[in-house]
Amino acid sequence: MDHAMKISVIGLGKLGAVMAAVFAERGHQIIGVDLNEAFVSAINEGRSPVEEPGLAELIAKNRTRLRATGDAAAAVAETDATFIIVPTPSGDDGTFSLRHVLAAVEAIGGALRHKSGYHLVVLSSTVMPGATGGEILPLLEASSGKTCGQDFGLCYNPEFIALGSVIRDMSRPDMLLIGESDQRAGTLLASVYEHVFENQPQVARMNFVNAELAKLSVNTFVTTKISYANMLGEICERLPGADVDEVTRALGLDSRIGPKYLQGALGYGGPCFPRDNVAFARLARNLGLEAVLAEATQKVNLLQVPRLAALILSLLPEGGTVGILGVSYKSSTNIVEESQGIALASHLLAEGVAVNIYDPAAMENAARALPLENVCFRRSAAECAGASQVVVIATPWKEFQQLRPEHLNTSMGIPSVVDCWRILDREKFESVANYVTLGIGYAPGRAAAPAGRR
Repeated sequence: MDHAMKISVIGLGKLGAVMAAVFAERGHQIIGVDLNEAFVSAINEGRSPVEEPGLAELIAKNRTRLRATGDAAAAVAETDATFIIVPTPSGDDGTFSLRHVLAAVEAIGGALRHKSGYHLVVLSSTVMPGATGGEILPLLEASSGKTCGQDFGLCYNPEFIALGSVIRDMSRPDMLLIGESDQRAGTLLASVYEHVFENQPQVARMNFVNAELAKLSVNTFVTTKISYANMLGEICERLPGADVDEVTRALGLDSRIGPKYLQGALGYGGPCFPRDNVAFARLARNLGLEAVLAEATQKVNLLQVPRLAALILSLLPEGGTVGILGVSYKSSTNIVEESQGIALASHLLAEGVAVNIYDPAAMENAARALPLENVCFRRSAAECAGASQVVVIATPWKEFQQLRPEHLNTSMGIPSVVDCWRILDREKFESVANYVTLGIGYAPGRAAAPAGRR
């Protein structure tokens, strides 16, 4: 293929492994780099180093164009462009650490010192505004002994993805965001993606700091929409006849707003949204500003689990057990980081309540995230429901729509179902259970009377 490039991808985790596989699928020759020997071996054996729908098949299919090594310098020497997609963990103050990025940059610079010809360096890890031009570019020049814009180009090119749909999100993005050191670097990066994308996204090219701020701003704006919908849901619960789905459906029809991420239910979680929102607030504070909106968004998010727990406790009979269906932070992934289901389980356990848990993908990760005392991990949604007096749907996995009224436990009176995402058939359940949803304002006497725990 005449458009094919030799590309190295440093970091073969949840995003880097997918990037490497997607690039290989589109014809590029890829060398993946990781310090984790197990990740390197997996790629070289045609296996996926991480869990992500469709990734194992994509890697197995492209073994001739995809290999991996632990030697970053050797990978850079053999390729024309290098993408850095390593973790940038949050520090105690909420800002992102560059330690892994700077280690990768130093290795790249050392390789460029002995390499002739132009090389493109692309940073895809999320960083604080000011980082690419402030720390990364000078280190790249110092370690390589070469000049940016002349001997090599540098771009900041963050991904906008959601775990569970990373392949689709990388293949069909809404936009391509490029922060560029110079026009040559940005044009070359755009050409790399030209045959990668299945659609034709808008391309936004700008300087480093604008791209860094745009990346953070997209995620924090989305979290604001989520918290707004959840605030609406809570208001609807106090208004008889109100239904948050009807309200947000109307809201989403306005082209200034749009329907995405406007589903009043539980809060946001995962490895990106919570930390990006905190980092955005910290950025503003560091600049001497009050980040009122970002901090309010986070405050609303942190209120969701306590208010859900209070509802559950009001429904739970003395000595009863709560079944939590879904502890991954969203469906189609096994990631439990900042998960609402895990936070709910922790909250209830702290109240002395026994908890049953089932998730189609995240059981192992949940077992590592929770204390094992008073927690029972169940083999199916039906088994979890059958062992619990209050059943909570915390993550809207499609599998949970198969739950039936006969699966419920009636040993301690009328069971309760708290359907946070409104995915069950109301008519089937409300005749046999105290069926409660978030975001719905029931008329007086509409729901079955709570059993009352206290």
